[in-house]
Amino acid sequence: MVEVFSGRTLLNKDGEFVDPEEALRNKVVGIYFSAGWCPPCRDFTPILCDFYTELVEERDPPAQFEIVFVSSDKSTDDMVEYYHDMHGDWLALPWTDDYKNELKHRYKITAVPKLVIVKENGDVITDKGRKQIRDRGLACFRSWLDAAEIFQNFKG
Repeated sequence: MVEVFSGRTLLNKDGEFVDPEEALRNKVVGIYFSAGWCPPCRDFTPILCDFYTELVEERDPPAQFEIVFVSSDKSTDDMVEYYHDMHGDWLALPWTDDYKNELKHRYKITAVPKLVIVKENGDVITDKGRKQIRDRGLACFRSWLDAAEIFQNFKG
């Protein structure tokens, strides 16, 4: 049960709607609070892209990990441009969905970028995903996976 985005619709990079129940089931989820106007975000996003690519796109089977981008951009156009130009092939909450404000409150987001790693039910594994990726690289995923209490097929 993917409670954190239950009843919501997410987008993929092609602009297609995605059911979070299906896309996030049995995965560790990184909720990425970010914005294109923010220099530290623009600095970290390529690092996150590399992390995601190595874990999800270059592994067989892919790691049980998904990112959902929650935008702090000033408009839909700004969000779409930043998402398409800089982000990996992960999911996003539509800019028009006010649920982003509830998520920012729930996870105590006071500044961006912030990468909150959560279990399927939305419970926090760590709110220091950005620091852990910078400090430990791919090694941090194993500790997130162990904390997530999900069926594992990850070899690495």
